[in-house]
Formats: sequence, C-alpha cells, structure tokens
Amino acid sequence: MKQPLTGKTVLVTRAARQSSKFSELLQQQGAKVVEMPALEIRPPSSWVELDRAIAHLDDFHWLILTSSNGVEYFYQRLTNCGKSERNLANIKIAVVGKKTATSLRQQGGQPNFIPPDFIADSLVEHFPEALAGKKILFPRVETGGRELLVQELTNQGAEVVEVPAYQSGCPEQIAPEALETLQKQTVDFLTFASGKTVNNFCKLLANVTPELLISSEKLLANVCIASIGPQTSQSCRQLLGRVDLEAQEYTLEGLTQAILDYVENQSFARHL
Repeated sequence: MKQPLTGKTVLVTRAARQSSKFSELLQQQGAKVVEMPALEIRPPSSWVELDRAIAHLDDFHWLILTSSNGVEYFYQRLTNCGKSERNLANIKIAVVGKKTATSLRQQGGQPNFIPPDFIADSLVEHFPEALAGKKILFPRVETGGRELLVQELTNQGAEVVEVPAYQSGCPEQIAPEALETLQKQTVDFLTFASGKTVNNFCKLLANVTPELLISSEKLLANVCIASIGPQTSQSCRQLLGRVDLEAQEYTLEGLTQAILDYVENQSFARHL
C-alpha cells in the first residue's frame, strides 16, 4: 500500500542530534527526509551561575524547564555538582511540552505541572498556584531566548532566577546533501520547529546564495513552509515572507500530522 508521503522530500532543520525522531515519523509515512541542521547545541560560556543555583536548591519553590536541552544540561550539571534527583524533592517542577516532560521522566523526575498548550506563554496563564512571593529557577538557553515568559512571571510577583544552561548557535555551513537538494529544487516541505532554526536557515542560505545562483524567494517558490506553532510561524513570516501550514498541536507529531493533512487536502482538491 502506498504511504501518504511517498514521493515527497522533506527538509528537516532541527539540530543534528535532535532530528532523528522527527525524521523517523516522516519516513514512516513514506517521505524522503533530508536533514539540514540549522542549530548546534553547546554548553554555556560558563557554568558558574547554574552551579551557584544548584548549590542553593532549597531556596527555590519551582523549577521551570522549557526544552529537552534545558532538562539534559540541568541534570548533567546536577550530577557534576554531586547532587541527584533526591535534592529536588522539595521543589515543584513545571515543564513546557510533552517532549520536555518525557525528557524529565527519563532523568528520573516527575513534572508537577504541564500547561495545556505546549508553548511557554500558556504556562503563566494556567499556573496552578499564585506566583506572588515564589522563587523560581529557570535554566535556559544563554542567548536568543524569548523574554516574555520571565516578564509575565515577574509581573505576577514571582522572583525568577535565570541561569544559562546551554547555548545554541548556527552551524558554519549547510550539510552537503541539503545543499544539493536545494540546488536541484526538489524539496516539497521545509520544516521548522523553532524561530531560531528559521533565522539560522536564512543565515546559511545567505552564505551560499551565489553558489545557488538563484534568489531565496525563487528557491522556495514551490516549497511548502511548515511550522510547529505560532511563534515559529511568526519568524517564518518575518524572515521568509510566509508560512503555508502550522501544526494544531505544537509537537513533532502534530507537525507530521499537519503535513499529512496538507497532502490529503491537496490530493482531494486535484480530484474535484
């Protein structure tokens, strides 16, 4: 039986070590997946602030984790500082998204709160208790993260201690297979799971545009730009001029389903 995405080429722009799950979801539906890492995850420039916070964990009421990267690097540093999950017994943990919750459970932790929408803005809106007077530890990306969450938590009376737990940067060049696929203009779907990947994709493209001998607008003219959620879609519109589909559920599974629905609707329209 023919799979829904047979004959379709999907360009995946997630970080190299994070792309496998999404690629597998797409391949299971018959897609040809070309990975173009537009993000590199690295340690922060210094561990001092995170180590200081870990040394005073008992001072905090809540720990907020908004990404799997945050979970991974926080727990890695927790171990390096000679502590373990037991030292988090008196701290409640809030996470954004099912993937982050899964990463937390893999580390032996359990989330006390997951907002109903898998975006950071929803966390404040649905927070399970009054934030006034609460001290919150927020391990996060060192630069380039959105500030709205911290602003809203602070506006509600919380004291937020932000500490760099990891850094994300742009790779030096486009993966060779991805460059070849772009040059041949055989990409059907271009996928983004964060605003940062949109920004870095544009940087990478700008570096090789002379080699491509075609403007980015023409290059992507027949490509469906697919976004994981509203914040990523906003970056697509700002930097690429459009977004063609957005996941209803802001997860990799939701983005895969959005692509399947798009293909089904296109097929239906052709038969009308």
